[in-house]
Amino acid sequence: MELYSSEAEITMTKIALSKAQITALILLLVMLAALLFSPLQSALDSTQLISAALILGAIILFATGALPEHVTALIFMVAAMLFAVAPAEIVFSGFTSTACWLIFSGLIIGIAINETGLATRIASGFSHHLDKSYFKLISGIVIMATLLGFLMPSSMGRAVLFIPIAMAVADRCGFTKGSNGQIGVALAAAFGCHVPTFAVLPANVPNMVMIGAAETIHNWTPMYAEYLLLHFPILGLIKGALIIALILWLYPDTPRPQPSNTVLDKMSASEYKLMVLITITLGFWLTDSIHHISAAWIGLTAACFLLMPGVGLVSQKSLNDKFNIGSLLFVVGILGLGTLINYSGLGALIGEQLNNWLPLSPENSLISFLSLSVTAFFTGVITTLPGVPAVLTPFAEQLSDKSGFALESVLMTQVLGFSTILFPFQSAPLMVGMQIAKVPIKHAAKLCFLLTAVTLFILYPLDYLWWQLLQWI
Repeated sequence: MELYSSEAEITMTKIALSKAQITALILLLVMLAALLFSPLQSALDSTQLISAALILGAIILFATGALPEHVTALIFMVAAMLFAVAPAEIVFSGFTSTACWLIFSGLIIGIAINETGLATRIASGFSHHLDKSYFKLISGIVIMATLLGFLMPSSMGRAVLFIPIAMAVADRCGFTKGSNGQIGVALAAAFGCHVPTFAVLPANVPNMVMIGAAETIHNWTPMYAEYLLLHFPILGLIKGALIIALILWLYPDTPRPQPSNTVLDKMSASEYKLMVLITITLGFWLTDSIHHISAAWIGLTAACFLLMPGVGLVSQKSLNDKFNIGSLLFVVGILGLGTLINYSGLGALIGEQLNNWLPLSPENSLISFLSLSVTAFFTGVITTLPGVPAVLTPFAEQLSDKSGFALESVLMTQVLGFSTILFPFQSAPLMVGMQIAKVPIKHAAKLCFLLTAVTLFILYPLDYLWWQLLQWI
């Protein structure tokens, strides 16, 4: 009898749901009830209704972390195929995306940087200048990550290249796993690589989606300099300073520099080889406007070289042991989710309703500005960040007529929306960055929530004043 009780207790322990899973289950039930018993049921056909349920279900699971992100992504893709809501080329479109292969190549480069010891060597050089104070350390990492946005055209590539170096700096500063300092460095690197660089035209995927959609639909392409002047002072400089301040407040710590003799050793042939490869890769990334080769294919070429037996720097064993397939599956699922939103017609339906609901008026430019910006923000919560321009750009002309803003100004308000991240799952580079750093996603979520609140209530009004000064509105 005692044995039976023990076995029962073990079984109950195994099937017990976590708080996140209970929360997700409740939200899923509420969501299903809302879809089935609301006016939405009559507005959507059966395929759209199933698509909406799958999309919202995936978003809830991503947001709550009830399941590992890659498991949620796989369940979403499998369910979409089982219910036949879209063909395979739509559901699995993430595998054909350049973003998928840029992530793949970035992860390979990240393994090589760590294995050769190059990350530790570079970290030693950085930490020598940054380990004097925690403020200088966090500030230096955010600034370096942001400046890298001017050099590398992909936030995912920046994250996988820079975060291993930043975490090596954290080790040299004496921060143990799970300490405030280790978490703070990871957040500084991940957020610095991604968030302020939305203000740099070619530095993030949503920026490029917006440019492509605006050029295709409205025959307008923003210039590099005007985009930078419009967005970087607020969304780049001030937002970067906010990230530094919030990290220092949430995760205070003190560097305790650790002596190390390894950085004094002579550079190995592998390190030299990797430095040459990275330099060549960066060179091609920087000159993509000349040769027009995608950053993904440049990165994939570098990855192929690193994986070549006898020549490369990443062994088969390292690939098997250290390659994070979960990160890749998560991003593929997110990209497929965004594609399904547009394929199903849900994106167009959302856009049409927004045009009717928003309080846009030429008489009140502040309300119109905030309405457009907040709409882009909430669209990003629903569709993830690259979905914002895909959903809103087709309706920019109608929104321009109703608000009295120039078409270009309406399009630029999207940047405020997709640069404001409420949930980490909205941003694949942020999610992958935290996984590379091996820091729980809850810490990124905490910083996202606080940064979003400050952005909505302080930076958006500041942006309105800045845009008025530049005569954009």
